[in-house]
This record gives sequence, C-alpha cells and structure tokens, in this order.
Amino acid sequence: MTDSIFTFEVVTIDSQGQVIQHEYRKNKYFIEHLDKTTELEMVSIPGGTFIMGSPEDEDGSRIQETPQHEVNIAPFYLGKYPITQAQWQVIASFPQIRRELKADPSKFKGANRPVDSISWLDAVEFCHRLSEKTGKNYRLPTEAEWEYACRAGTTTPFHFGETITADLANYNGTVTYKSEPPGIDRGETTEVGYFKVANAFGLYDMHGNIGEWCDSCYNPYPGGPENIGDRGDYWFNFRDCRILRGGDWRYNPAGCRSAKRVCCTVEYGYNYFGLRVACDKSPIN
Repeated sequence: MTDSIFTFEVVTIDSQGQVIQHEYRKNKYFIEHLDKTTELEMVSIPGGTFIMGSPEDEDGSRIQETPQHEVNIAPFYLGKYPITQAQWQVIASFPQIRRELKADPSKFKGANRPVDSISWLDAVEFCHRLSEKTGKNYRLPTEAEWEYACRAGTTTPFHFGETITADLANYNGTVTYKSEPPGIDRGETTEVGYFKVANAFGLYDMHGNIGEWCDSCYNPYPGGPENIGDRGDYWFNFRDCRILRGGDWRYNPAGCRSAKRVCCTVEYGYNYFGLRVACDKSPIN
C-alpha cells in the first residue's frame, strides 16, 4: 500500500448551529481499484487512546452507552465514505465465498448512494470477497474503532461540535438537538460526500445517512449494568445481534451522536443498514 495525501474541509459549529471554526486539513489515504472505473478510498486512521461512550449528562445519552471508559486503538484504515452501490455491485459480481449477494439490494437507487438493505452477514461476505480480490484483510470495523474514527479527537456529541444541522448531515432535521434552527427531513439516503465536509481524519457521512454495521456484539461496556430496567436479562435478549453505528436518514439528531449504539440480528437488512469497511495496516505502514 502506498499512501497519498488528500485535503478536506472541516467545520465546527456551536449549539446554535453556527460555524465557529472552518479549516482545511490533510491526511493520508490509498486507493483500491476495484475495476477499471470503480475505486475505493481508504483513509489512514492513526492509533491512539480515547474515552468511549457518552457522559450521563449528554442529551440523548442512554445507559447502554455508559460508563465511559478508556480504549486503546491500533492504527488502521477506514473507508472515506460508506460503501456505495457502484462498489457493492462490483464486489458482488465476484465469486461467492460463504453466501450469495444480491447485485442490487438497495431501495434508494443511485450509483454513488450508499448501498442499503444489507444484513450483517451480507456485509461480512462483501469483506471476504474484497479481501480475496485485493489480498488485503478487509473487514468491518469494531465498535470501538468506529467511535474512535468518528470522534477524530473530539469529545462533543458530534464531531461537528455540540449539535448538527441538516446542512451538514442527512437525518430527520425537523427535530432539533440544541438551539439550532430546524431543518428538513429528506426521507431517503443522499449520495456519499454530499455535504462536502469531513471530520478531522477526513471521513465523511459519519453522522446520519446510513447505519453502518460493525464487527462487534451488543454487550455491556466494562463496568456497565448487567440488566437494564425491568426487562430481566437484557443483554441475553440481544446475544445474536451486532452493532450498527452512525444513525441514518430516519433518525432524530440524538440517534446520530458519536456514542449512539444500536443493534440488530445478523440476518436482517433494512433500507437504513449499510457498511463502511476497515483494513488492517501492514507492518511497513
């Protein structure tokens, strides 16, 4: 893998949704050529330590997101965008490894829109085929890797700051989070990178648009509650589930926070489920 440098726009907003900082940053990435016309851009994520989860006083915080705890993350690569329908169709055309893949599973059609309506099992098969094609270890990110990459050094509810707006992300903007003005509810996915602003690592669409499967089970955080409310053995009810992160086009802003965690069983694929792939760094990187 030979890394190149790219430049991207980063903004920070206040609780009123006003831009208070605007800058251009640089990071390393490499391009995976899937066929003659379709590329996959993979961004270098530096290793580091972060505090995972939400503080209990964060608006929208749930007990499942607590307690906050320190996590160490090794360097890796993560897709600059969610996997698009064009990328999915290329990889889905490759030989089956463990299960069949639909060539065009998405409800909201568009080559540069994120693939939707895929299950966790579909997402894993996609990674297997991509790995076989490239000779690299492509996989789903762990839940901790995903949150670390989304935050990109921030500790606010969103990498944008104290809130988000419908000018920066695709979610149900008619609902507000802080004091920002209400926006629109698009009711469907948008093309990846549509808003043209990234986080400090150079990742796009980390809040809203499409839910992203992670390769982690839905378990309590270290020191977290074994049971929640009066549901008995809460976590046992989700023993066959995997994590989705980032919220999606349907969610209110609280559901798109960096710390928000939801789950689903591995067989289901709804029109708000997609993926973003990770790749291990080789020793030479």
